[in-house]
Amino acid sequence: MKLSTTTYVLAQRFSFKDSIKIIKEAGFDAYDMSLTCMHNNPGRCVFCEDDYLETAKEIRRYADEIGIVCNQAHAPFEWRLFDAEREKRLDEMALRSIEIASILGAQVIVIHPKQYMVYSDHAEELFNINVQYYKNLIPYAKKYNIKIALENMYQCNNGAHTPTDSTCSRAWEFCKYLDAIDSEWIVGCLDIGHASLVAADIPEFIKKLGNKRLKALHVHDTDFVNDLHTLPFMQKIDYLAVTKALGEIGYDGDFTFEADEFYKGKPLALYNATARYMCEVGRFLISEIEKVKK
Repeated sequence: MKLSTTTYVLAQRFSFKDSIKIIKEAGFDAYDMSLTCMHNNPGRCVFCEDDYLETAKEIRRYADEIGIVCNQAHAPFEWRLFDAEREKRLDEMALRSIEIASILGAQVIVIHPKQYMVYSDHAEELFNINVQYYKNLIPYAKKYNIKIALENMYQCNNGAHTPTDSTCSRAWEFCKYLDAIDSEWIVGCLDIGHASLVAADIPEFIKKLGNKRLKALHVHDTDFVNDLHTLPFMQKIDYLAVTKALGEIGYDGDFTFEADEFYKGKPLALYNATARYMCEVGRFLISEIEKVKK
């Protein structure tokens, strides 16, 4: 099981190469390439340029030189309601992301389901839209030899500003989606932080997904109300129970942090030390999984 962490916050402060170097020197086995800058900051994102393929190849060469792999990637996404033209652009970015992630060597790329309608009013419609969407992505997954991961989501109750259900936020629906798509190329990425905002029992969620469906993780902590993306043991998720459940299902994917807010408020001079501590926490959590598997 590889231990990895996302480039998301690091790449906002450093180049992609320097971000990967920090992750490598901290002791991680792999990095999760965040391609969200393609949507969030296209004017400054190297992957929006015409030479994006050569850029990806150069990053791959650099990572190979320093001895770290890209295990996972994250395509650009949009949370809010928007028009068809913006959706078309995001779909195009997702296809480019698959190509980039493949060059980098990623085994999995996370692509968010569409959830632009109010879930409580459109759950069945969203199900039909998303099942077809992921089925349409299967030829690209095959072409670039990379699995595409569906992620569990949440929405915000506009009146109370609290999290509420959305696409795949419950285990039964996550299973329903993956079973309806029914392809080895489309797998489940459980965002443990997202699950904590709406699902009462994360270990039970993990067990219902099972080893066959669950092949990737987004690991971070929350206070059960806000999507904080901080390090385990900083908030309220019981990560010892989480690792126990992962061990019990024989989870055989990688362990990937999406806990970049742990860098928040720290001076750049402490980023390397912060990354090293994150790595130590990750190694501990993996040891807890392996202990149960034995």
